[in-house]
Amino acid sequence: MSHAMNDVARTSADQSETVETYDAIIIGAGFSGLYQLHTLRDQLNLSAVVFDVADDVGGTWYWNRYPGARCDSESYYYCYSFSKELQEDWRWTELYPQHDEIRRYLSHVADRFDLRRDIRLKTRVESAVFEEETNTWLVSIDAGKSYRCRFLVSAVGVLSSTNVPKISGLERFKGEWYHTGNWPHQPVDFSGKAVGIIGTGSTGIQATPVVADQAKHLTVFQRTANYSVPARNRPLSQEDQQWIQENYDEIRLKAKTSSNGHPFDVNQQSALEVSEEVRRQRYEDAWKAGGLRFRASYKDLLQDKAANDTASEFIREKIRQVVKDPETAEKLTPRDHPFASKRPPIDTNYFETFNRDNVSLVDVKTTPIVEITEAGIKTSDAEYPLDVIIFATGFDAMTGSLLKIDIRGVGGRSLKETWATGPRNYLGLQVPHFPNFFMVMGPGSPSVLTNNPVAIEQHVEWIRNCIGDMMGRGLTRIEPDLTAADNWVDEVNRAANKTLLPMASSSWYLGANVPGKPRAFMPYAGGMAYYADLCKEIAGDDYRGFITR
Repeated sequence: MSHAMNDVARTSADQSETVETYDAIIIGAGFSGLYQLHTLRDQLNLSAVVFDVADDVGGTWYWNRYPGARCDSESYYYCYSFSKELQEDWRWTELYPQHDEIRRYLSHVADRFDLRRDIRLKTRVESAVFEEETNTWLVSIDAGKSYRCRFLVSAVGVLSSTNVPKISGLERFKGEWYHTGNWPHQPVDFSGKAVGIIGTGSTGIQATPVVADQAKHLTVFQRTANYSVPARNRPLSQEDQQWIQENYDEIRLKAKTSSNGHPFDVNQQSALEVSEEVRRQRYEDAWKAGGLRFRASYKDLLQDKAANDTASEFIREKIRQVVKDPETAEKLTPRDHPFASKRPPIDTNYFETFNRDNVSLVDVKTTPIVEITEAGIKTSDAEYPLDVIIFATGFDAMTGSLLKIDIRGVGGRSLKETWATGPRNYLGLQVPHFPNFFMVMGPGSPSVLTNNPVAIEQHVEWIRNCIGDMMGRGLTRIEPDLTAADNWVDEVNRAANKTLLPMASSSWYLGANVPGKPRAFMPYAGGMAYYADLCKEIAGDDYRGFITR
């Protein structure tokens, strides 16, 4: 590869306009983009630049500042593992870090590795067009400027394109409204106000108790009742910190060799091969411990419906025990999907919040929202006066942020049209007819089914190695062939259908929360460790399924 690409190229005969040219352009300055910049710039010695529309690093965590926003993976492994020094000089304060602590961490990473000098903030990428005659991408930003690169990497994030439902009348609402994924930087004061939250996914479940503490009255509008397990969050003690530092090598190894990127073991028993007494005790212990480990109680909770029923019914019983009003408890009890077939939330006092006098629940499956009025929300049977509406309605997940950019590959074909019936790609890494375009955490990879930093590091390092191999062999282009992509889509569906995940018909894993989005199961459910081994094997087999030249 010629490092003359660092030079500024002239783009018009009169040389009045210049296009900065880089080896690589990375879109997004979150976990993925920061590490990708480090690998390409500092390890491969390439010229690289990151563009991000925000005014600071952080990616998804830059925008997610809503009340109660925190990670649902434990802090000490929701972080990078590539640098022992970084690991040693950072101390998390809580078991589950709040949004601001994660931003401080990513800011620390950007400073520690001197990444900011190659990050352009407040910069939106509008389009990227592959130019066949030069095998380069022409990338245009919102300021009207263009850049050229050989390698284009999407690090836009899987949960970063906010989904505000199109409800009639929102524009005439006289109060304030917010989306949890695009929260103001200043705290919002709910005291003395009537607040409505639409949505009871992970975000709504985190926000509800915190908003209820402040608001005069909180009305929660629920479409789908959700399972949730207590987080049991707590500050990390000095003893915790010492244990983490002493055991980091083992923690990292376990995370990387597990099926979901979490460093804990799944009980290899079936839920159906033990007595009810033994099973109940294990669930009780897991409930008391809290967090995502509840899913690891038995190996077949996501493979066998009868096994899952035992866990689902246990959580339903807990809801009935916690929520004092039987009618409200019944509304909050999920019955239309198996436990963990949608993203399994964890919470702090979510169900307990519905025992408060200032909180009420509206089931919008039974009484749908008809419109938003000047004064509040109107359902089919009542109007609810509100001062504030909070949309906890999630994201156009996995593909939304990417498809907001006009990306055009060979022959001018657009990514949006190419994915009109679902995101066809190979390994979640590349798309046929889009040479030298890589995705970190793309659809078709384990991504949202994992502890994200583990999946991110695997993807970023694979992309680094691939680009390094291309340089070493003097190759100019790489893209998947159509057969490999089609076979991979089949494999993604096969892996999903071996689980109970597709049974949650309203899940954003399927794109079901965004009207008009093609229904396709997007993440790869075959397991993180298996997937990582497969990617390594394919690269070692002369990039099987890829076309190189």
